[in-house]
Amino acid sequence: MKSQAATHFGIIRHAPTLWNEEKRIQGQHDAPLSARGRSMAREWGKQLAQLTWHRLVCSDLERARQTAELVNITLRLPWTTESRLREQDWGDWTTMTLGEIKAGHHDLLRKQERQGWDFQPPGGESRRKVLARSLAALAAAHATAPGENILIVCHEGIVKCLLYHLLDRQFLPEEPGVIAPFHLHLLAMQGNNLSLARLNRLPLATTPPGNGQ
Repeated sequence: MKSQAATHFGIIRHAPTLWNEEKRIQGQHDAPLSARGRSMAREWGKQLAQLTWHRLVCSDLERARQTAELVNITLRLPWTTESRLREQDWGDWTTMTLGEIKAGHHDLLRKQERQGWDFQPPGGESRRKVLARSLAALAAAHATAPGENILIVCHEGIVKCLLYHLLDRQFLPEEPGVIAPFHLHLLAMQGNNLSLARLNRLPLATTPPGNGQ
């Protein structure tokens, strides 16, 4: 039966913004892509066309929507936005650079980093809450389109929460990195069970075409 078919998700982070290049915390601030990010996203569409997709779901924040629109120039998929795929709310630390947080809130940052899944910026949202809403978003997409291949365009916080959950990691700073930047990752959901199908499945271009590469 179709209702029992596994739904496959491909998950990517949005393309770069100017704030990314400044190492500035965006959280749920609605920042647009940089010119470099827009060019990269167009190229990603060509790369992602190597795989079969039936629909696209993206965060409703501007940088994710813009990435989805540019990717979809090539893919031409039906698509919707999903507010539960927004980036983690960084509260009072939104708009600050990582350097500013380390300089002005060093002790609090170190304490929060030791909390693992309970990391929560002041006035912001915990990683556990991010995971819960991310899982709910995928479950809703699975219920709507069981058995389809769905491309998810979201944020680094969402990607990490989902993958670290499936890898049974504790989200502690001493854990070695496993997620390659700017890669597509594959997940599968059957019934109520979400599983990791392929970590770092497809590298996405990090240099816009015409830049000597």
